[in-house]
Amino acid sequence: MGRLSVVDEIFLRTHRGLGTPVALQGLWRTADVVDPALLARVHDALRSGPLGRRVVRPRVAGARRSWRPNVRAHPIARADGVLPVAELLDWADSQGDQLDPEYGPGWRLSTATLDDGGSVVSLACSHALADGRALALAVDDALGGARAQPPNPAVLDSDWSDAQRQWSIVLRGTAAALRRGIPRRPAARNRPEEPCTIGGSTTHSAILQCSAAEWDRAAATSGGTANSLFIHLVATMLWDSGFPNETIEASLPVDTRDEPRVDNDLAMTQIEIGRADTPATIRTSARSAYERRMSAPGDMPEELLQVVPDRLAYALSEGAGERDILCSNIGTLPASLRTLGPHRCTGVAARAIHPGLTTAQLPRTRLSGYLCRIGDDYVLSLVSIDPARIESAAALGELAVRTAAATGLRTRAW
Repeated sequence: MGRLSVVDEIFLRTHRGLGTPVALQGLWRTADVVDPALLARVHDALRSGPLGRRVVRPRVAGARRSWRPNVRAHPIARADGVLPVAELLDWADSQGDQLDPEYGPGWRLSTATLDDGGSVVSLACSHALADGRALALAVDDALGGARAQPPNPAVLDSDWSDAQRQWSIVLRGTAAALRRGIPRRPAARNRPEEPCTIGGSTTHSAILQCSAAEWDRAAATSGGTANSLFIHLVATMLWDSGFPNETIEASLPVDTRDEPRVDNDLAMTQIEIGRADTPATIRTSARSAYERRMSAPGDMPEELLQVVPDRLAYALSEGAGERDILCSNIGTLPASLRTLGPHRCTGVAARAIHPGLTTAQLPRTRLSGYLCRIGDDYVLSLVSIDPARIESAAALGELAVRTAAATGLRTRAW
């Protein structure tokens, strides 16, 4: 029986309204219409695979929540009629609703026929179930690729022994931390210059596709890497949207898994970016940052967040990991994701979305970027959470294409 990690529980709390709601999404565009029978087989494989689980509460105070297999699943959601390509991302943004990692299915498979003769397929799941890399592994598993490993097993079998372990860590760690002084709270979300109410959608999306050879060449020309060019592009977009500060703080997720597991196996780090920074200087900053990960405030043991009530855990961790931008490099996706059965994929994207996000929940993060490589292309997915400055998906797309072009990149917008 696997136990939830601290990161799993943070995303479980966001599902309950304590923080910014987050779902992970993989998107596939195919050159032709996907066979319904093929999707049904993928759906069945996902239902019995590593995403087929739900959260179970412990019987003993202090023990961690655990995972239990759950074969219940939402039926495949099929868009009515033919979807215009211009409405693809609006449709995709709506596929994260009613995902429940605790009491109901935490994932959904959806599809739509596009007016360009192809299809789009979406797999969305609660972030409590998986991070971006894990979502790719789960699909690889469902398509018959390398078998993903189940979540880490619990260190101890029973709730009693797990509770004892947790409390021991918390008490010893908290005492040691308090001897060094009262811990500081993480920085809370702060948008003092924005109006309290904003009409319309709170998020807008754009996806760009670019030749990997061209992206790597632009990165090398600037003295950077594919990753530092990615971070530089996202920061530049935020400034070009009107962000007033001279310095941008970037949150960088770090994949910490040592084997293919479908879970939240990540840590966070951060860097500061100034207007004069380049992909070369960002490369140096990021390399150093990846060696030092964010920790609990005041070096308190992170297990504390798993033994106190949810609202107190949220208060202690509110704002942790939130910076002005998020740059998540998901990496190279498994080769199995380049096709869906006999159907060739013209593009594959991986990103996070924010179902049900209200203006009252706006996080500090203004712009999120997600980069993955699939075959000979890089795919850059962008989600703006800054409705006061980026008022539409079209505005975000134009901003992204313009910023990429200024770096010498020719991109294709989805």
